[in-house]
Amino acid sequence: MIKSMTGYGRFELEKDTRRYTVELKGVNHRYLDLNIRLPRSFNFYETAIRSQLKNQLSRGKVDVFISYEDCSENQLSLKFNSTLAEEYLAVFNKMEQDYNLFNDVKVSHLSRYPEVLTMEEQEVDEEELLEGLKEALQGAINKFIETKCLEGQHLKENLLSKLDVMEESVAFIEERSPEMIKEYREKIEQKVKDLLGNFKLEDERILAEVVLFADKICTDEEIVRLRSHIYHMREAFADTEGMGRKLDFIAQEMNREANTILSKANDVDISNHAITLKSEIEKIREQIQNVE
Repeated sequence: MIKSMTGYGRFELEKDTRRYTVELKGVNHRYLDLNIRLPRSFNFYETAIRSQLKNQLSRGKVDVFISYEDCSENQLSLKFNSTLAEEYLAVFNKMEQDYNLFNDVKVSHLSRYPEVLTMEEQEVDEEELLEGLKEALQGAINKFIETKCLEGQHLKENLLSKLDVMEESVAFIEERSPEMIKEYREKIEQKVKDLLGNFKLEDERILAEVVLFADKICTDEEIVRLRSHIYHMREAFADTEGMGRKLDFIAQEMNREANTILSKANDVDISNHAITLKSEIEKIREQIQNVE
């Protein structure tokens, strides 16, 4: 299945009193480049997040956004520091004795002094938190891959249509080449007739010239290799791993053969079809840059 590197996936998971939201956005890139943004309290899980992503993605620049919310009412608890409160009272009593002051400290007063009463977050089960995070991340990855596959299918259809155009041009060049040789021989014979009149040049001399011309413009090997590359590119669409790099390599080889055909072309029609080949190959190479 061909997959694009462009995609988007979002998944929201509510588990118990926790809400996880994971969002993935991908664009094309030569390698796998992960940019992960997550709450500071989740920094400990970044290695696990990267590992889960690398196991299912191979190429592309992927931005990962993770948010977390604890909706429980008892996520905070009130802590009373009795030791510190006793120290405060001891100091107040000493001040009362030393300075002959009235000690008017009440509970409501004491509770306002720093660190006597504090709000603390309750401890959470890290394994349980990680399990929920992985589940939400996998949900986002699934949706992300789904959009990549959908875009990949559109890419495949586009690439196949370009290969069809290339095959038509290859067939024309293959059919046209023998006609060029025949026309070249007729052209030589006509020139000899125009220049020498009734004097007849030996057929061997004309044949030798035609053979040299045929060898110069022969593109049989290039045509065979180009057909082979087109076939292998179609076959590569069935691969599951490293398809983008393989397609890019095949496109480079296609371009090499098209350049050779164009350099040997000694006919307007063949030149035009060779240019069409190069144009379609360039379009294919641009499209392949977005294949994972």
